[in-house]
Amino acid sequence: MLKKTSNLSCTALLVFTVLVITKMTGQNDSIRSWRAGDHHIHSKYSAGYDTSTTPPIYNFEEQPYSILTNAEKAKQYGLDWMVATDHGGPNHAKINLENAYPELLKSREKTPEVIQFHGMEFDAPSADHNSLIIPHSDHEHTLLYEIESQFATKDVFPRQPERETEEHMLKAITYMKNAKTPPVLISNHPSRGADSLFEYAHKEPREFRNWNNLAPNVAVGMEGAPGHQAGNLKPDGSLDTTDSRPYGNQTMGGYDQMTAYLGGFWDSMLGEGRRWWITATSDSHTNWRDGGSDFWPGEYSKTYVYAKKSYDDILEGIRNGRIFITTGDLISELEFKAAYKNKVAQIGGTLPIQEDADVQITIKLLDPDTVNHHGDNPQVNRVDLIVGEVTGKSSDLTLDHNFTTRVEKRYYAEEMKREGDYLVMTYLIKNAHHSMYLRLRGTNNTYELEPVKDHTGENPWDDLWFYSNPIFLEVK
Repeated sequence: MLKKTSNLSCTALLVFTVLVITKMTGQNDSIRSWRAGDHHIHSKYSAGYDTSTTPPIYNFEEQPYSILTNAEKAKQYGLDWMVATDHGGPNHAKINLENAYPELLKSREKTPEVIQFHGMEFDAPSADHNSLIIPHSDHEHTLLYEIESQFATKDVFPRQPERETEEHMLKAITYMKNAKTPPVLISNHPSRGADSLFEYAHKEPREFRNWNNLAPNVAVGMEGAPGHQAGNLKPDGSLDTTDSRPYGNQTMGGYDQMTAYLGGFWDSMLGEGRRWWITATSDSHTNWRDGGSDFWPGEYSKTYVYAKKSYDDILEGIRNGRIFITTGDLISELEFKAAYKNKVAQIGGTLPIQEDADVQITIKLLDPDTVNHHGDNPQVNRVDLIVGEVTGKSSDLTLDHNFTTRVEKRYYAEEMKREGDYLVMTYLIKNAHHSMYLRLRGTNNTYELEPVKDHTGENPWDDLWFYSNPIFLEVK
């Protein structure tokens, strides 16, 4: 006769099992921790078309990698999650449904260590490319098919002018917002095509505000660090002094100018109190070793989300800005807290305070004492605490400046306190009489107080940065 097990024994057994799994894997998937990922990855389903026929015929052989290859590389380079984001042309919605999605299901089976979202690089009406992340569900494939077939600019042949208008994009976002499981939309390479700072090509501040006004739970942000960062690496690893990273002169320290310029567009959005987050991706098409301009997913850029290792919690973390981003594995953990009385807010969060409050800031980061995928062990040489006032929504949809933004405090290496493997910094914001946001950036760079425009022939591994998303302080 079997002896009945007590509830206490069951609890002890469960705790013991969790401890064993944590010890074996180094991480407990059921609790929140920093999970590295990439939401902008291409496979053979982003290939081109044979335009000599009508309609054009899809060419599956133009791109070299499968979804499974990308997932295996994501695992190799330390990612916990990824999004398959192929783009296309005529009838690509059907290709995603009938070809890419079944391959994604097989990839999930063969590489279960990596959470793999269904998605696409949405060729948005009037707005170029955007990562579309579909929530994991039994109908994820049909939701993506419905969105792409109805709204993607290039899915119809011949092209329809009405599909290429801002009005059609707002219809698409309305459709997403009203879906049973609303997706997440993140603008890719927002400044690509721009001729200079504060000039815009495919995407403008007005469009981002309109999207965010309409569906703040869908249109949540933009790539802070775009992909194609290996654009000037030759297959032997040497530098091509005639090329740049990643696209012309619109990046600063590898980050899009709409993010990197202090007091620029991103700060204007945060100054309105908008929860507008930034991410980092590979935009992997063809690896630099194979003659392309890209790193593998996780090889150079990582988007860290504070989440359980589950589809729902990772996507919820992205929606709510529990994110920091880094290049070159400069850091691998970041604790950034604002505390007032008995309340604490962290990255992506909001701390209510009274007028003239003193707010304690704590920064704790892990600068791993290991080599990155270039064989370097980069050191954090400076951390900047950046603040800006929150003044509320602006009636000017074209706004791209926040003149209140400033570096409140610079921490150099000698000012950082070491606690075990972590670097710790503290700061007291005194008499906070305005609502404000706080954000961080840090670098291995020892000679630039502000990131400068990337130049031709620059080695991407020599100029590394990390950025946090903000904490908001709201004066009540």
